Amino acid sequence: MIFDTHAHYMDDRFSEDRDELLASMHGAGVGNIVEVGADIQSTGDAVALSRQYDFVYAAVGVHPDGVTEMNMETIKWLKELTGEPKVVAVGEIGLDYYYDEPDREIQKTWFARQLDAAAEMKMPVIIHSRDAAKDTLDIMEEHCDWSQGGVIHCFSYSAEMAKIYLKKGFYLGIGGVLTFKNGRKLVEVVKEAPLEQLVLETDSPYLTPVPNRGKRNDSRQLTYVVDAIAQIKGVTTEEVIRVTEENARKMYRI
Repeated sequence: MIFDTHAHYMDDRFSEDRDELLASMHGAGVGNIVEVGADIQSTGDAVALSRQYDFVYAAVGVHPDGVTEMNMETIKWLKELTGEPKVVAVGEIGLDYYYDEPDREIQKTWFARQLDAAAEMKMPVIIHSRDAAKDTLDIMEEHCDWSQGGVIHCFSYSAEMAKIYLKKGFYLGIGGVLTFKNGRKLVEVVKEAPLEQLVLETDSPYLTPVPNRGKRNDSRQLTYVVDAIAQIKGVTTEEVIRVTEENARKMYRI
């Protein structure tokens, strides 16, 4: 079944129909979902959601947008949360230079500290990196325990950069952008990357694939991403679903 490795169902856009929507997933061919923390509030919410649904797992971490609220007590808390039985990764963490805030040095500091925490707790990581390719890799080279694995979420860089992460044993998160007209660079990445190192993700409620781009995203929309990968790789949709599910389980140790 489809494994959505990265979603945000505790977002306010799901507040009116969250339970009904999640109850529909199995019937739509979605087997598992990882609810990903992006700040202190949503990290706590992700763990709570994983306790509520047997098919939902959680990742704990603070997105670069939220690092100004962090301190060493936050790091201690995140490390404690990794002991929860359904917490499968530290993330999403990383760098985002698309906007001028938060300050880049602050982003770098807390990215490094969260990588250190993940390494100490022997957890895989979910990496957010936007317009920050070099700094992301430089910090990971110094602070990431590559042996624990992880994923570059919503991969947006070149095929050459993809090869670096693939050689390190990381996975690439592939979602709705693959279906966009301006997603040609990602098409090239998917064409060259082994299917055995790709995982499916929505980033819901964001990045809804064509033909529903602009609407709220959810895990059921991954069928369009599966179709696109199958066409690019010249394999069946069943093969894409089977292999990406195996990849996700291996990456998250489920």
